[in-house]
Amino acid sequence: MQQYDEKYMLEALIEAKKAFEIDEVPIGAVIVKEDKIIARAYNKRNTDKNTLSHAELIAINQASKVVGDWRLDNCTMYITLEPCPMCAGAIVQARIPRVVIAANNIKAGCAGSIVNLLEEDRFNHQVNVTRQVLEEESSMLLKTFFRELRARK
Repeated sequence: MQQYDEKYMLEALIEAKKAFEIDEVPIGAVIVKEDKIIARAYNKRNTDKNTLSHAELIAINQASKVVGDWRLDNCTMYITLEPCPMCAGAIVQARIPRVVIAANNIKAGCAGSIVNLLEEDRFNHQVNVTRQVLEEESSMLLKTFFRELRARK
């Protein structure tokens, strides 16, 4: 499992770097079903001028079109940063069974850093979460982005 987790997290990092290149917070996501990437996305909130343009939501929307259903059974989502409350809620609602996360999000993370919506047993769906896969690579990308952003301001 670990070799696949790193393989697909590298793909999510490619997406995060695309966001970085257009001055978006570098967060990427891919969704895999049966060892095939069915969706890939990166943050576009500033580009789209839309609160909902988070990598996770874009990827969920793409994957739902590919599978022809809102339920993303038998899929795994790889995310370079722990999801916010909105994205964590969407992951639960999409019934994604497994999520792999690179870096923790101490300011808005809802997979354990602040609250844990993904594994909340009072919901009708819980997500199996794997953490800290390629954490250093993701953290460095985020730190570089924010350091450069502060330097420009």
